[in-house]
Amino acid sequence: MTMTLTLKPGALTLAELRAVWNEAAPLALAREAYPVIEASAAAVRAIVAKGDAAYGINTGFGLLAKTRIPDDKLEQLQRNLILSHSVGTGELVSDAVCRLIMLMKIGSLARGYSGVRPLIIDTLVALYNAGIMPAIPAKGSVGASGDLAPLSHMTLAMLGVGQVRMNGVMMDATEALQAAGIAPVVLAAKEGLALINGTQVSTALALYGLFMAERLLEAGFVSGALSLDAAKGSDAPFDARVHEVRGQPGQIAAAAIYRQLVADSAIRASHLVGDERVQDPYCLRCQPQVMGACWDIINNAARTLLIEANAVTDNPLLFKDGELSVVVSGGNFHAEPVAFAADTLALAIAEIGSIAERRIALLIDATLSGLPPFLVPEPGVNSGFMIAHVTAAALASENKSLAHPGSVDTIPTSANQEDHVSMATYAARRLDDMAQNTAVIIGIELMAAAQGIDFHRPLTTAPHLEHVHAQLRQSVPFFDADRFFAPDIEAAKGMVMRGELSASCRELFTSLHP
Repeated sequence: MTMTLTLKPGALTLAELRAVWNEAAPLALAREAYPVIEASAAAVRAIVAKGDAAYGINTGFGLLAKTRIPDDKLEQLQRNLILSHSVGTGELVSDAVCRLIMLMKIGSLARGYSGVRPLIIDTLVALYNAGIMPAIPAKGSVGASGDLAPLSHMTLAMLGVGQVRMNGVMMDATEALQAAGIAPVVLAAKEGLALINGTQVSTALALYGLFMAERLLEAGFVSGALSLDAAKGSDAPFDARVHEVRGQPGQIAAAAIYRQLVADSAIRASHLVGDERVQDPYCLRCQPQVMGACWDIINNAARTLLIEANAVTDNPLLFKDGELSVVVSGGNFHAEPVAFAADTLALAIAEIGSIAERRIALLIDATLSGLPPFLVPEPGVNSGFMIAHVTAAALASENKSLAHPGSVDTIPTSANQEDHVSMATYAARRLDDMAQNTAVIIGIELMAAAQGIDFHRPLTTAPHLEHVHAQLRQSVPFFDADRFFAPDIEAAKGMVMRGELSASCRELFTSLHP
């Protein structure tokens, strides 16, 4: 049975976030969180009873903050907020991303600065554990004032409005709640705003991009090492001394991984003496420099996103000032850190694919690789990998456009009250397309490099790479003549996307990710 994740607010780890992304494990909130949550909710009740105006509690929102709302309309205010802000569009976020959104929203509210009742958090936990994933459109947030539209769609499910996926099946929220024995909530003062204010959607999408970037990085190491041996390249550029004198930590670690991946290759041993080539092209020789730099910025993004995953990002917030609770309006909902993290992940994903595309181009060029033209017997009657490379080139070029930073854009909203936004949600959302593109490129490289290795038989490549080669050949046979190629590409892409390409070399990557 899958272990229950006990959520300790403010203490989520990347390992826990990866686990939630991968699998729908049961969730429980640590019992010690409840007194803090209740104290925060009690503070909101005291503010309402006192009658003083407090933003988001008994006032309108945004530019309507000066509008005082009567006490008997506070519940209607919160419900209307959710209904009016549920304006998302586009494809629904996946269950994996939805789980991350709900997990982080639960953790944020449970820190006790948002003024919601335990009932609200318990209902979110119940939805999560019942496999009820709110139908959240991916488009409609500018990444400031929180991810208002998508989080409103999340909150609709708690009200029994709209649609959800229950264990993968679309149905009305009311039907799903009844099936799970969960009562719809009636939102009290402040609760609707607390639920929809925050960066959880952009952060969840960016975490998806982070976890895919980690898989792509590992797969790029493996496919690049296989290409090196297929092209009879040199492992001399991986010499530890070269990288130590530069001092870049990612580069030093990457070179060590490449040395292990290509160790004990009979193909390499066959051309240690008498090879006329002095230096390999950059796509082979500079792999530690490129992939090491990608590794560094991926880990930098991971640190930012882990902080954000544990953060309180709604507004306003409640703090204790002696015996009194005070309401402080701020701007933690502005997702600039997430936007920057997503933009740097986009750079890494694009570069992993870009250098892989260059290695495919090298392998199919007989003048550079020494292999048969386009990696196929009887070139001419067979086109081989000619157009598979075109696909890789098309996707690498597409990634260049997608890598343009989202964070440099902004557009004023809410009658210029919200006049600078992060665009973090778009910056993070586009990482999925980029990851899909790069997975195809690496998949094509894997097939091309494996083809090159086969042309060197009976010589063998390194033990790690022989294992990867054998793993690929279970799904993709040797390309002895032209055939319907697209299914092979999809099979190789799937290996990359699922992390199978690097699984056979798992011990080499244990230190890769924080």
